[in-house]
Formats: sequence, C-alpha cells, structure tokens
Amino acid sequence: MKKRILNIFMVLFLSFIFVSCGKQPEYKHQTIKKIDTRINSKGWVLIPKGDFYYGQFSKIKESVDYDFEIMITDVTNKMYVDYLNKAFSEGKIKVKNGKVTGYYKGEKYYGFRHELKIPEGDNYPYFLLDEPGVRIRFDNNGFMVDSGFENHPVTLVTWFGANGYCKYYGLELPSEKEWEKAARGGKDQRAYPWGDDITGEYANYNFNNKIIRKKVFNISFQTTTPVGFFNGTEYSGFKTKKAISPYGLYDMAGNVWQWTRDRYPRMSDRFLKGGSFRNYDIDLRIWARNSAQPVFGGINIGFRCIRKPLKNPINNNIDNNGEKN
Repeated sequence: MKKRILNIFMVLFLSFIFVSCGKQPEYKHQTIKKIDTRINSKGWVLIPKGDFYYGQFSKIKESVDYDFEIMITDVTNKMYVDYLNKAFSEGKIKVKNGKVTGYYKGEKYYGFRHELKIPEGDNYPYFLLDEPGVRIRFDNNGFMVDSGFENHPVTLVTWFGANGYCKYYGLELPSEKEWEKAARGGKDQRAYPWGDDITGEYANYNFNNKIIRKKVFNISFQTTTPVGFFNGTEYSGFKTKKAISPYGLYDMAGNVWQWTRDRYPRMSDRFLKGGSFRNYDIDLRIWARNSAQPVFGGINIGFRCIRKPLKNPINNNIDNNGEKN
C-alpha cells in the first residue's frame, strides 16, 4: 500500500512538473505578428539606495547602500543581435557547432560535488543557435532576428552570454538583492512587482499564455510577449493591466526568467528571478528563484543589465541607451 501511494505521489509530482514547464517545442524558426508596445526597451531607471523587504516572508529588511540604474525591460532579440554583429565583426565571439562562443575570465574552483571547473577561456557558450524555439539565426552575412520577434526578450542565451553582453557595454547583471529591490521597492511587502494579487491581465505566464497566443498572435506554439506588453493597452481584445514595479520596470514577473550575477562558494549554478511564460503564478513572486548551470540556455530565460548612475554621459563609453559611443 505504501509503495502504491508513493508511486501515485511520484506520478502526480512529475505531472505537475511537466504541466508547469510545458512541452518542449520541436520547431526552430517561426514568424509572428509584430506588436509595438511603445515602451522604450533602451530606457533605464534609477534605483535609489535604501532599505527594502527581502525574501519570502518579508520580515528581513535588507539594504542596498548605493544608487544604481537598471534597464526598464529585458534585453530584446534586436538588441542582442546588434551586440552579436558588433562583437563578431571585432573577433570577440565565434560561431562553432551551432553555438556562439566567447570569453570568460574564469573563477575559483572549490571541488564541490556537481560544481563545474570554469577556467579562463574564450570558448564558453554564449547563445544556442541550433535549439528548438530559437529566434536568432546566423549566416555568412551575420546575425538576424525572425520577423516579429525583434522586440521580444532574447532567449536561449546562457549566463556566459548574458554576462558577455553586459561586459561588452560596461554593464553588469544585477545581484539577487539588487533585482529584488528593483522589483519590490522599499515601502511595502508586496508579493508581485505591482502588488499582492495576480490575474491574466498582469503578466505572461502558464495561466494565460494559451489565450495570448491564440487571441493576440493567432499561433499554436508557446511564446514570449514583446517587452512592456503589460502596460494597460488592449491587443486584439486582450486587455492588459499596467503591471510595473514601484520604479516603473516592466516584465519583472513572467515572460522570461532573468539571470542574476551572484556566484556562491562551492557551487557553479547561477540564479534566476521573475518566472516565465511556462510557469505558474507562484513562480512569479518576487522572492521566487530558479537556478541553472551558466552553460545552460532556455526558451524562457533572458536577462537585463544594471549600471552605475551616469553623471556625465559625454565622458562615459556608454550612453543613455546602453549603446557604445
């Protein structure tokens, strides 16, 4: 009897995992209806220093004792392709065996179980060109985005590829603590960037992705939404709420998981925040986290960058749009 109960539990548990994650797509390149959300994907906002509630039970008050700026949205396919083309022309990345590869400085190895050895090298996977669900392609003329996906968040980018993008422009990935402060603000203990409740009008997640892809895009496959999609606009009869964080950030919950910077001793996994279009609402809560090895890239994983506040953009090699001067 105990064994039967255990088997039933395992079946239910595995069913939950598969349903929450969704079926892995078999397609590679697709086109989609182009939607202009009118949100500036190259915009930045200031996150002021100060205390904020951190973690699941919101009883711990943490502090970030410096100001920083963070991208209003995730990095888009178009932004990442622009980077790839520049870096490729400069010889800073390569294309090999269906992957974009590049440099990483390496890090200390602790010899712990399941930890990867990550020495200095220039052959780390940045972007996966040959995986199902890929939106970026490469030919002898360079990199390009599938039509309609230009302003969707870049996916299938590894932690190394997200870090490489940030470093190229003199930026950083946010730490978990910086990310949570940007998502929650400092005045309350909200569960989501916009408040304590969630419905299908607030974010792209497992509950409403099927409705979005059929009603808005008229497609059959799971999909991201353009950055800033949930801004109060109605698209083809699908009404959205203005789902922003206290600082005005979009997509801090749902759409794609976001890589963070932290590397903890004795482990090589990197952590992700925000949940995605393949997850349930519980994974979209501010304190939720996921993890993966830095070589991993998924169809529901992206990123955004942070930087120090710009006092004199003219004398800085990064302008207000996160572009090289």
